[in-house]
Amino acid sequence: MSEIAQPSPIAVPLGAVRPLLLNWRRHVPLLLVAPLLIYMLVLYALPVLAMLLRSLNDPTWTLSHYTALFEDVVFAKTFWITINTSVTVTLGCLVLGYPVAMGLVRAKAMAPLILIVILLPFWTSVLVRSYAWMVLLGRHGLVNEGLIAIGMIDRPLRILNTPLATQIAMIHILLPYMILPIANALRQIDPSLIRAASGLGATPFMTFRQIILPLSMSGVAAGTLLTFVLALGFYITPAMVGGPRDITLSMLIAQEVDQLNWPYAATLSAVLLATALAILAAARHLPGVGNAFRMSMR
Repeated sequence: MSEIAQPSPIAVPLGAVRPLLLNWRRHVPLLLVAPLLIYMLVLYALPVLAMLLRSLNDPTWTLSHYTALFEDVVFAKTFWITINTSVTVTLGCLVLGYPVAMGLVRAKAMAPLILIVILLPFWTSVLVRSYAWMVLLGRHGLVNEGLIAIGMIDRPLRILNTPLATQIAMIHILLPYMILPIANALRQIDPSLIRAASGLGATPFMTFRQIILPLSMSGVAAGTLLTFVLALGFYITPAMVGGPRDITLSMLIAQEVDQLNWPYAATLSAVLLATALAILAAARHLPGVGNAFRMSMR
């Protein structure tokens, strides 16, 4: 019997395979991110798009809902309260959070305990924390009872249901979002720079002003931007501890939804979203913000 001839293997040039491998590697990051992109598209982008369309085409295509905002005194007052509250809360978080971030970085032995204290609020619901502040700041709460006990006041102060109560509670809730980016920036500062400044006769304040603060501005910018944007859309805490006259934009949106005024609620939501996006776009040009959110692909 004659042997059956076996087909000879086809030699594939290495030069032809290498572009295929390079193209595959180039698409691997996209494939890894694809599930998240699909998830965000279906459950976030499409609902937001539907909201924007409702503000324009309910019941017909019109811009009347947006033009009405310029004549709405309630909207103007609410928008101002929202911006003012967000700025105050952000500054409060910065003043309180920067020293804590420095303590977290410098106290090596106590760093785990400090980090647990910082992250502790994340383990408790925002609703529970807001209720706790209602108990603390109430007319017969712990704060008023303590002030009366030490003789600072004769009768309880009205703290709850005021802008001050809203700001105190929001600072407590948003403080970790300020501390962690600043601590990350401080941790990246080379300790030899601080030792060199001390060896050259710089005082601790001069070292902080000329070395530590400038090099930590990326963390300050990231924490400030993150805290401010989160404060813009805060709803639960202002609704619980704030006053009826000091409503924020998110509370006004909830009121319009309760009244089934969907087009106007969608318009207010679009304005809130546009405000946050405009702040993010403008902040990219500030010193340190671009570096804070820029990832190095190596």
